[in-house]
Amino acid sequence: MKNVLKLTLVLALVFVAACACNSQAQEAGELVTEDGAAVEAAEEGGSSGSFLSVIIGSGPLGIMLWLALFGAAGAAVYFTVDCAITVRAKRIMPQALIDNVTESMVEGDVLKALQNCEQEPGPLANILSAGFSHVEEGYDVIQESISTAADLETESIMQKLTWLSVVGNLAPMLGLLGTVQGMIAAFSTLAEGAPDVGVLAMNISQALFTTAGGLTVAVPCVAVYYTFRNSASKIILQMEAMTIELIKDLRNVEVVEE
Repeated sequence: MKNVLKLTLVLALVFVAACACNSQAQEAGELVTEDGAAVEAAEEGGSSGSFLSVIIGSGPLGIMLWLALFGAAGAAVYFTVDCAITVRAKRIMPQALIDNVTESMVEGDVLKALQNCEQEPGPLANILSAGFSHVEEGYDVIQESISTAADLETESIMQKLTWLSVVGNLAPMLGLLGTVQGMIAAFSTLAEGAPDVGVLAMNISQALFTTAGGLTVAVPCVAVYYTFRNSASKIILQMEAMTIELIKDLRNVEVVEE
């Protein structure tokens, strides 16, 4: 399901970009030469400098780079939405779970608290379940189990954010590769002798467009990554404090058999 959503986002971004480029190209007028041949030209500077023309004129490698950049943009949107949904205090530490477990611990009913955790699965519930499952083995074992479970849940949360960082680091590299390709093509044009100014300008446009595309994807990714990372660190600390508060009575509690 996640892969389908990713592919849908990527295709949607490509479709929107293509529509925008076609709209820009359609705004171009036509100039008629003296012999009657019609040539397309934009109202300002010609259509050869349009975004669509830059992509098509960049060659197979350039088109692959642009598809990779669109894919990175789609992945960035997907991981941003996913983190916005999952990396929240209400999702990680449901208040209903906290209230139910607190009530069960006041009653001294560990089995009921364990059942409450199983009914509302999540990071906090998984950590508490690890402790409640070893209540008969002593408080030291409970603490060790909770510590291990907390490390696993923390790593799981941080892995979601890591993908945003990966996209933020990968996009500028793709843009730089496109820049290198465009500059190689520009110098190759110069090496042929008297260069065609239009072709030379197109090669330089390709280099600058890919750089701009990579930075356009990377800058929001980096900002969103650090925003979510700081939020996640705060939530994790709150979760650890809440866990300690909920299990402190396990030193003296007795298991209630059903």
